[in-house]
Amino acid sequence: RTSFNSLSRELILPFEIDYPEPEIQITVPKAGDKKKLLELSEKNVQYFKESLHRKQLLHLEGKTDIEQKQVLYQLQEMLQLQEVPTHIECFDNSNFQGSYPVSAMVCFKNGMPSKADYRHYNVKTVQGINDFATMTEVVYRRYKRVLDESLPIPQLIIIDGGKGQLGAAMQSIHQLGLHGKTTVVGLAKNIEELFFPGDAESIKLPWDSDSLKLVRRIRDEVHHFGITFHRNKRSKGTLANELETIKGIGKQTADQLLKTFRSIKNVREQDLETLAKAIGIQKAKLVHEYFHSIENEAVKKGPG
Repeated sequence: RTSFNSLSRELILPFEIDYPEPEIQITVPKAGDKKKLLELSEKNVQYFKESLHRKQLLHLEGKTDIEQKQVLYQLQEMLQLQEVPTHIECFDNSNFQGSYPVSAMVCFKNGMPSKADYRHYNVKTVQGINDFATMTEVVYRRYKRVLDESLPIPQLIIIDGGKGQLGAAMQSIHQLGLHGKTTVVGLAKNIEELFFPGDAESIKLPWDSDSLKLVRRIRDEVHHFGITFHRNKRSKGTLANELETIKGIGKQTADQLLKTFRSIKNVREQDLETLAKAIGIQKAKLVHEYFHSIENEAVKKGPG
């Protein structure tokens, strides 16, 4: 409202929020003109995001081969890689409010997308939504096939997620005997930060560097590829809500958590006190202990 100097006394939103100005009316339309207006606004936001993404692509695609190679040399230097990362693969998990877990992998060669090598994965061995177990599974499946078919191993593997996801990926890297044969890094929520297994401190890429633009582009590409597959996935079936797999947590409590925090990811990130305000202290302890125990296990096993 401040950015656009808006004086409107009504906010039209897709869901209820707590707003600090009581004189402002919050409307969540279910049908009619206001619903159509909300849908149009959401389409405009999506168009803006896609337009911005295309501009980022054009910035990199407009470079000559020599300039593109310089970006890879820069990334090698900043991450202190043994080899120039001419072959990069990036993984990301996706789910919708605790259901329909899928994973995606994109491949970049010489700094450009190699779409023939993109892969998406239906999760086979994980019940409910468990980002860490999912990452362990898909990384194992990907590089087991790479080894079986004698395919090239990438110089750099990027795991989009926190230390838990990175640790989970490293379980499979160790199991397949690939430790030391490739470099695996985690991409923090802050896009400028990458970290290595077992390292407490992250590496921050300069915000205006071409190497950061490349990493950001790879991250955006895996998100886009995963979300597209995920939309198709969730239109065809259902999978268990992970919250309902927690002992002592039923459907009503799981639904209340999703209503309050909007997604499994957001539930996982809450502290005990915040969870207790939503579902009471006893059930909050069950949820908090569940997520923190699996994350700690993934971190503990990952670096090896």
